[in-house]
Amino acid sequence: MKNFTEKLCRILPEEQVHENEPMSRRTTFRAGGAADWLVEPDTEGQLAEIIRLCREQLVPWYILGNGSNLLVGDKGFHGVMIVLGKNWNQVEITGQTIRAGAGALLYTVAKQALAASLTGLEFASGIPGTIGGAVVMNAGAYGGEMCQVLTRVRVMTGDGQVKILDASELELGYRTSCILSRGYIILEAELLLEMGSQEEIRSQMQDYAGRRREKQPLEYPSAGSTFKRPAGYFAGKLIDEAGLRGFGVGGAQVSEKHCGFVINRGGATAADIVELCRQVKERVFQNSGVELELEVKLLGEF
Repeated sequence: MKNFTEKLCRILPEEQVHENEPMSRRTTFRAGGAADWLVEPDTEGQLAEIIRLCREQLVPWYILGNGSNLLVGDKGFHGVMIVLGKNWNQVEITGQTIRAGAGALLYTVAKQALAASLTGLEFASGIPGTIGGAVVMNAGAYGGEMCQVLTRVRVMTGDGQVKILDASELELGYRTSCILSRGYIILEAELLLEMGSQEEIRSQMQDYAGRRREKQPLEYPSAGSTFKRPAGYFAGKLIDEAGLRGFGVGGAQVSEKHCGFVINRGGATAADIVELCRQVKERVFQNSGVELELEVKLLGEF
């Protein structure tokens, strides 16, 4: 481990290389073990070198955004978490086009769209993720999805090459894309919005924010909607109908406010959360015949 750390420190300043970084600090679930390494590259060149080193040494790596759709196992992630942070959060607006770095928060981009009187990104104003993560999973809410506004992306391939791809090449579907399976890293996204009324855009964003506060358990750590929406159903409704409102395992609980959310009521382990999700899936299937699928990504050793 020390040897690999030294190699990382030849690529990055020492203060940008962290050993045994607790993922409970880096994910919105506030649970899970430590990553063996967490690094924060400043440039595409550094990023490419880190990926090359990981490939040569057969060390797993993962791009960590805001940690809002991720659960790391209690035994940790035996690899390198790569955070595209402050040097990757630029937002540029030209006419109706927004170019945003992978590390830019969706809320920030939506606010800048509002300031420029651009409509189409209101749905994203309350999603607690980054642009990079939102593209990877085609994030959406309130009938809007990234695929509706995304035009192209800059990506880095697994061998360090930088490519520009049209959105049509990303196989964007419901909470899915081909980005991870092809080993791409999102560097930047280009969005095309429409001119609109600033007053109406602000009003829509405020309406969505109000609905979130009213219906979602924002006061507890969670990863948002825990399960994907099954075709023709709503996951929260199926979970409620199975009698699971408030059902818990250890410190993990099905939210009493919104059954589609699994929350950390305090001290939940990743094992608690995974076991709760397993039991929820089992009970829902027994009750309705519908098989729920996790929307949250599981990573590391459980």
